[in-house]
Amino acid sequence: MEIIVNLDIMMVTRKVRSKELAKAIGITEANLSQLKRGKVKGVRFETLAKICAYLDCQPGDILAFNNNETV
Repeated sequence: MEIIVNLDIMMVTRKVRSKELAKAIGITEANLSQLKRGKVKGVRFETLAKICAYLDCQPGDILAFNNNETV
């Protein structure tokens, strides 16, 4: 089970650069890069809300759940 981050796809769709989004939502480009690559342990709802507002999307457009368990 894993959470897949599709933020980079949404940014390309909306033609938004990392620098622009990071500045708009008030985080560093390095932290945004970590989030885009799924290398964070969590994201604040406030940050997620700012991303969604800026990109005019829903949280489900950015995050997906993969339930493929390998045993």
